[in-house]
Amino acid sequence: MNMKKNKAVVAAGHEAVAEAAALILEAGGNAFDAVVAAGFAGAVAEPMLTSLGGGGFALTRTADHQEIFFDFFVDTPGLGLESSKLEPHFYPIDVDFSGSTQEFNIGLGSAAVPGTLKGLLHIHERLGRMPLQEVVEPAVKLAQGHKLNQVQAYFIKILRPILEISETGAELYEPGGRLIQVGETLSNPELADFLRHLPEEKDNNFYAGDIAARIDQDMRTGGGLLTAQDLAAYRVIERKPLRVQYHNHTLLTAPDFGGSLIGLSLLLQEKAGGLAGPVQDWGGPEHLLRTLGLMREVERLRKQGISSPQALADFIAGQEVQASAERIRRFSRGTTHVSVADSMGNIASMTCSNGEGSGYFVPGTGIMLNNMMGEDDLHPGGFHADPPGQRVGSMMSPSALLHDNEVKLVFGSGGSKRIRTALSQVLTQVVDFQRDLSEAVLAPRMYWDGDEETLQVEPGFSAEAMQALQEQVQVNLWEAPDLYFGGVHAVMPGIGGVGDPRRGGSVAVVEL
Repeated sequence: MNMKKNKAVVAAGHEAVAEAAALILEAGGNAFDAVVAAGFAGAVAEPMLTSLGGGGFALTRTADHQEIFFDFFVDTPGLGLESSKLEPHFYPIDVDFSGSTQEFNIGLGSAAVPGTLKGLLHIHERLGRMPLQEVVEPAVKLAQGHKLNQVQAYFIKILRPILEISETGAELYEPGGRLIQVGETLSNPELADFLRHLPEEKDNNFYAGDIAARIDQDMRTGGGLLTAQDLAAYRVIERKPLRVQYHNHTLLTAPDFGGSLIGLSLLLQEKAGGLAGPVQDWGGPEHLLRTLGLMREVERLRKQGISSPQALADFIAGQEVQASAERIRRFSRGTTHVSVADSMGNIASMTCSNGEGSGYFVPGTGIMLNNMMGEDDLHPGGFHADPPGQRVGSMMSPSALLHDNEVKLVFGSGGSKRIRTALSQVLTQVVDFQRDLSEAVLAPRMYWDGDEETLQVEPGFSAEAMQALQEQVQVNLWEAPDLYFGGVHAVMPGIGGVGDPRRGGSVAVVEL
């Protein structure tokens, strides 16, 4: 397909978020203005998935091939505290997905140092070209009131126990004691007011002023670890993306847990001879058994500590790669994403998360802080084991795929531990099986749950393939596709995009 330079494309997790980015593109903004507008809009329209009190990553590539990975994920809190004397307010809840239950920890002690607000402002200042007031305006209007869609209503329902622990949460999402329903108006006046003043105040008040002082006070009296010193010390980190070679393509992805594990998966897949045969073999018994073997091997290696760019490089240089490939041969959370490609050749891939939310709303802002200190997959060494001020690792992996140094795919996903497998499964379909992007995103997915020693499988594979899997491992076959398996929102620059319906995906195309 020929690329149309006069076309810009956005794929996001909510129609209003995609529209916010499209409005900015139509007004003359670039991909970076658009992704920042989407970030602010998502914090309003997808409040159970992202928040200005959470963290995120953004992979950017300019038309002249400048590549920057913006790390604005959370930091470990506790600067200035005698942590040995603290008992953080921190407790578990169960979140019931349609086919599986997952435990999360919430409370003031689960809140890490937030980075999303500072990250969005940093990206805009660094690469944007439109006035911040115009970039934020779509989010202001959404915060004044918008209709609740089905996907977000579902998230509010399953995360209701978190929302009920604070008066602010109850007033926003359960007015009069009744949970807000699909089609009803969701408004957040305090957040609208906060966003309206953001162009003048920037993040100064939140990270160093009166708001920071109030957060510090509430945390000290309520068993939290987040301090004013933590907020004042927070910085956005600019990194080089992790580059992974796969066949004749280059994957740009997160230089963190998630990206390293995707790179490991692709490396082993290629070393094992690739999972692809003829296109019609996708989803057949041999393909699924190879995929299962790959997932189990990656999980085994992850538990051995191969979950960073350096560990991946050491593994590649060592002698274990072939042994892992042979094992594969023999075997035969709340997060959202936005992808943007403008008409000038710029791309941005951004994943943001609030975890499930701590339940604590920053007074006067309408912003709920994250619960990243309560996410077990982010803390392999144990909860509250790392020192204050340390950047927390993440499974989030906003990515782009290059061929002949041109961007062919901009993509990413939410989904906690399932992010890496969702992205890998879409990527291999597009590259190895030459499947249409829409087919690849909508296709059923699998996830090896190493903790439960169970293969989670969406419906849609053949009976023959399912039997082959069930002869090897315990299989939990879901009744329908589900947000548990991620939400891959992807764009092919100049061509089009796909929003994953598992997480309310939406696409906006702007003809310029």
